[in-house]
Amino acid sequence: MNKKKIINDPVYGFISIPTDLIFDLIEHPYFQRLRYIKQLGLTHLVYPGALHTRFHHALGAMHLMGMAIETLRNKDHEISDEEEEAVIVAILLHDIGHGPFSHALEESIIENISHEDISSMLMNRLNVQFNGRLSMAIEIFNGTYPRQFLHQLVSSQLDMDRMDYLNRDSFFTGVSEGVISSDRIIKMLNVKDDQIAVEEKGIYSVEKFLIARRLMYWQVYLHKTVIAAEQLLAKILKRSRELALMGGPVFTTPALSHFLKEPISRDAFMNEDHHLEKFATLDDTDIMAAVKVWAEHPDFVLSKLCRDLVYRDLYKVDITNEAPDKEFVALLTNRAMEKYGITEYEASYFVFEDTIRNKAYKSGDGNIRILMKNDIIKDITAASDNSNLEALAKTVKKYILCYKKELIVNG
Repeated sequence: MNKKKIINDPVYGFISIPTDLIFDLIEHPYFQRLRYIKQLGLTHLVYPGALHTRFHHALGAMHLMGMAIETLRNKDHEISDEEEEAVIVAILLHDIGHGPFSHALEESIIENISHEDISSMLMNRLNVQFNGRLSMAIEIFNGTYPRQFLHQLVSSQLDMDRMDYLNRDSFFTGVSEGVISSDRIIKMLNVKDDQIAVEEKGIYSVEKFLIARRLMYWQVYLHKTVIAAEQLLAKILKRSRELALMGGPVFTTPALSHFLKEPISRDAFMNEDHHLEKFATLDDTDIMAAVKVWAEHPDFVLSKLCRDLVYRDLYKVDITNEAPDKEFVALLTNRAMEKYGITEYEASYFVFEDTIRNKAYKSGDGNIRILMKNDIIKDITAASDNSNLEALAKTVKKYILCYKKELIVNG
């Protein structure tokens, strides 16, 4: 069978699958599941084009990794064919542990376990199935391989994951502020003291990358209506689990039932194989099938939340620098209780507070290194003459208040 396939990617054009092992991994059911998990959760309710998947993104990151390895080899850095395949496998599989709707439901399906943990578990499972051929890729992914720069290409503040998702997310949302010069940044990559560095002449492209990331967070990832939709979906999962654990009739697909109808601890998930196998069959379609059925559920809270999501009647979200006014929150809560005939606890599904954070650059460990012309390494914030970069290293914390619009309109 010919495994040297070419894929037409809307962002980069034609990209090739470099080896038979990588082809076989892409064909595997664990990886094919990513076709049915949206990259940006419910962002398509704001930006209708944002329907691309984790599958798209993983292939794009794989393509960029191939370009990065070629660049470093052209600068006389020794990278074996085995290391090249391993680092490409590591980036290809970096998101394989994502659950339905990506970040929107992270820790809603299984508490206290991240998608990185699940990715690592699935990679170990694949390594058994592929007779140990993923061992080096797993070492690179975990940062335990001796050549640290390879791990930094997979996971750092200037990795192939971030470069692809900024390119791809800006392309599919149409938000041009997220467009970055990934080709130029990759051409400027180098290795100094086993660490990835960007040559000094690439400094402005890196500045643009950091600013684009910050703008994409405020305009796309933390857009108030995206937050409204994702909070709504999380509340739906929470309510359905409450009802299921109380023994009420709650429709689910078999895969979703496994995680909804019995609490699974982190230890149980990590140590009992059947949980991971069930998770590997769970995707966006399980959730949306359930939401559509739950829209007719006899429980008022669950049915209303589901109808609101299906018909895009989302929360109103106030984003502020200070915590919301307690009296205003209490007023909205009382109105929800009166309007819907529900308890104070049930009203917390329709009026609640939370916080969001945005930090474009983390200075210190794992920072972006600039290789100056005199062969000295400087942090991007020290090498740049752009004073805005100092601000990008600060965490911006904002408060959000979510509530149903009709609690104001009919008040």
